[in-house]
Amino acid sequence: MSWDLDTAATALLAAEDTRTGRGPITDEWPDLDLDTAYAVQDETLQRRLNRGEHIVGIKLGLTSRAKQQRMGIDVPLTAWLTDAMLLPAGEPVPQDRLIHPRAEPEIVFVMKDRLAGPGITAATALAAVGSVHGGIEVIDSRYLDFRFKLPDTVADNASSGRFVTGPVGVPPEKLDLAMEACLVEVDGQVADSATGAAVQGHPAEALALAANELGRRGLAIEPGWLVLTGGMTDAVFVPPGTTVAVHFTHLGSLHLTGG
Repeated sequence: MSWDLDTAATALLAAEDTRTGRGPITDEWPDLDLDTAYAVQDETLQRRLNRGEHIVGIKLGLTSRAKQQRMGIDVPLTAWLTDAMLLPAGEPVPQDRLIHPRAEPEIVFVMKDRLAGPGITAATALAAVGSVHGGIEVIDSRYLDFRFKLPDTVADNASSGRFVTGPVGVPPEKLDLAMEACLVEVDGQVADSATGAAVQGHPAEALALAANELGRRGLAIEPGWLVLTGGMTDAVFVPPGTTVAVHFTHLGSLHLTGG
């Protein structure tokens, strides 16, 4: 196969639509670089929009400095959220639409102002936030066994799947987001815990980096958008029958069932 933006976008969306895991694109397209991978991501977004989906925000990936060092990068990944990825509170993970879902806790921003880089600082970014929520992202790579290189996951919209946000919204100035803690339980047993400092040192730092990266591509974070700032802990598998609970210090609790 001759690989280009069209064939890569077609292959990834076909894998998603048919729930068929595949090998990394870089196995067959070793010259795929990050800029081209983002172009593939944007092409898949355009196809989602063409079939009736709407942009509701962005998500960040690899916001943990330890994960960045392992992948050899110094900024998080950005990817798109559409309304088709929103999982209403109380609904189970749609196993019939996903390949191998995993769940991770996130701090979620709801934007009140437009945020356009370059030159965005954490303080500037936080001032553009309307409210802060707890959330769970259900990631779902199109690559078998979550095996991929960095350009693969960028092209694959940073392993997007579904996401759910909690009903508790707090103004950012009322929180110490670096110290906001979460506890993850799987089937009633504590699986992991973290604070907001796990997200780039402070979730607002991740938001600023996202705005600046999007600005480099001529894009911005728009008012009303949701921003998932990145996994606070490692992701846990959510097979059928599993229950995941995430408890935040000030942002309430969320419960997710594996269906």
